[in-house]
Amino acid sequence: MRLTPLLLGICALALAACATPRERCISDATQELRTIDALIAETRTNIERGYAIIREPDVRTRLVFCYNPPEEPFTFCSVDEPIVRERPVAIDRAEERRKLASLTERRAELLPQVRAELATCEARYPES
Repeated sequence: MRLTPLLLGICALALAACATPRERCISDATQELRTIDALIAETRTNIERGYAIIREPDVRTRLVFCYNPPEEPFTFCSVDEPIVRERPVAIDRAEERRKLASLTERRAELLPQVRAELATCEARYPES
C-alpha cells in the first residue's frame, strides 16, 4: 500500500511530537516539498499504470460474539467497522502529464525557499 499525502502528514505529525526543535523546524520547512514529491510519485505511477486508484471510505459489517445476560448469555452481534476500499478509475494520460509538469515546475520553484528555510533551521538550532 502506498502512502498518501494525508497519511504522510499524519505520520509527520506523530513523529513531530517526539522531535527535537531542530527536527521540527526541518520538518516544517520541508512539509510542502514532501507533499509535492508524494503527488509527483503518485502521478508518475498513474501514468505508467494507465489508471489511478481512488480510496473511498466504506463500512464493513462483521459478526462477533456478544455477552448479553440474562436472556442469551452468548449470541452474535453485528459490528460496523470503517474501512477504505480501493477502486481503479480511468485517467486521461495527457492531463496526468500536464499535472506532472505543473507539479515538477512547482517543485523547482519551491526548492530555493526550502533551502533558505533549512539554512535558517541549521543556524537557529545547530547540531549538538
